[in-house]
Amino acid sequence: MTEEEIARATGNLNTELISKTQSKPWKGGGYVPGKVGGTWYDTILSDPKTFNQYIAERDADSASLISQTTDFLFDYDATLKEWTPRCAYFNIETDGKKGTLTVHCTLRENMYWTYYNSDKKIPVTSDDVVFWYNEIAGDEKFRSSGYPQQFVTMNDGSEKHIDIVKIDDRRFDFVFPRIVADPVLATNMSLCPSFIYRSAKEQGGIDGVKNLFSVASDPKTIPSMGRWYITEYTPAQRLVLKRNPLFWDKDAAGVAEPYPEQEIIQIVGDQNTDYLLFKQGKAETYTPRPEEVSDVVNNQKNEYTVFNAEGSLGASFWSFNQNPKNRDKPYYVWFTKKEFRQAMSCLLNRDRIITQTYRGLAEPKYSFFPEANQYYNPDITLQYRYDPKKALSLLKKCGMKQNDKGIMCDANGTPVEFDLSLAATSTVANDIAQIISDECAKIGIKVNVRQVDFQKLIESLTSSYDWQSVIIGLGSYMFPSQGSNVWPSNGNLHLWYPLQEKPATEWEARVDYLYNEGCYTNDHTAAAAIWDEYQKIILEQCPVIYLVRARSFFAVRNKWDLTNVYYDNLNGAKTDYIFLKQ
Repeated sequence: MTEEEIARATGNLNTELISKTQSKPWKGGGYVPGKVGGTWYDTILSDPKTFNQYIAERDADSASLISQTTDFLFDYDATLKEWTPRCAYFNIETDGKKGTLTVHCTLRENMYWTYYNSDKKIPVTSDDVVFWYNEIAGDEKFRSSGYPQQFVTMNDGSEKHIDIVKIDDRRFDFVFPRIVADPVLATNMSLCPSFIYRSAKEQGGIDGVKNLFSVASDPKTIPSMGRWYITEYTPAQRLVLKRNPLFWDKDAAGVAEPYPEQEIIQIVGDQNTDYLLFKQGKAETYTPRPEEVSDVVNNQKNEYTVFNAEGSLGASFWSFNQNPKNRDKPYYVWFTKKEFRQAMSCLLNRDRIITQTYRGLAEPKYSFFPEANQYYNPDITLQYRYDPKKALSLLKKCGMKQNDKGIMCDANGTPVEFDLSLAATSTVANDIAQIISDECAKIGIKVNVRQVDFQKLIESLTSSYDWQSVIIGLGSYMFPSQGSNVWPSNGNLHLWYPLQEKPATEWEARVDYLYNEGCYTNDHTAAAAIWDEYQKIILEQCPVIYLVRARSFFAVRNKWDLTNVYYDNLNGAKTDYIFLKQ
């Protein structure tokens, strides 16, 4: 079959598949009260690395687990496009004469840190916010991802700190030295049990904090003010969570969510085992990989229901290491040339990826901001799309050409060969990497696909900097100012060259300036012009090359009442208020 015939046949099959699923996006509103009871079975691919809130900043699996024992100050409803209170109510006060802004916060009443099977109740107070903000995220020695977010750049180029001021046990203020566009986003954070972390820091400094709550700890010693207690951990097997009946979020009948009495999380090791457990009825939900969608949809029967959502807001990307630590390596010279990165973008065959990896259930990602971002501009798109001839022309500008054996070599005659790393647990990323490798091979470039343990991959990106190129995802940016540790050149996750003392290139300096100005521009028209230029520069320089936006599917077992279940590309799967059928 030709590519056109394959695409046409795939499209017909996909239309039939989607007709067998449900579309149920979140549109705002409330939830119906449920009944407490049942066990929720879930899975994770790998063991948590820590139960420590600070250490978990660098490990997504650990962070998602610990988040079950705490909660955020505020929440953002992407559908309604508004901020709402979670643990704290807020109001914003601006002083036009002084050019300052204050976010006044008040914690909810009757929130407590408690322990499983214990009567001990410790009130949640302003100290739980103020301590973490000042002493952990705000202590430069900790190198927390929250540290850069505590500063604003003033009109004269100097940096000033966003201070937090305790008013009383429930009230505190975030005081900005300058009016900013998204103050709630800049101050949102999760609560921490300060009475534990403060003591650890006072007695042992940074090491004292790091040594708290290792995976060898008894998880029942971890206090919770969130939805769950972590009560059991058996390495490589499972975690057990018990419902916290004192959680502040209660339904109309005064019953705290979640409704299941316990959650058992099985540590499965790989996605194949994950899928097998779902088929065996040992997991409540499953998000099928592209190659599994047909099987999952066509075998629903009366056992589960499949929901669908259009292309995701976020997308994985391909990036190249430009850290001068590797300046003695040939690839450093290649990767720091924008024409080389642009050429790699021209070798990225997204249509092939969509057809072969996603079975046609995806679309190319050519924009920088997602459509939900208020500064998304459909006219600003990537110009370096799949075009091998254009890639060859760009490589020629880098001094590269093919030798008589068809091998691409640089100006020194060195064959162009480099590694492409990805998380070993992602079969989809591996399929994409193999396609990239094949497309590059067609013009004589050798790309070695390396599957790496996820934690080791993160360490390479954030500490050793010994990677070459990588496929990874950093989520989506609902707000233009999100990613304060990624896009400014001094960010600790400025992936291709983090923690720069000053911008390494003119274009990065310009991005720094635009990011800063956009963060402090409230007028939408003026801000739009700033963010337009910002997007254009990144899409022109190609420090990251976005791949595709996949249509996603989500299966939930029918033993649960699905009234409170929603699924869309803005909010993902909303299952917090699910309960057993009566």
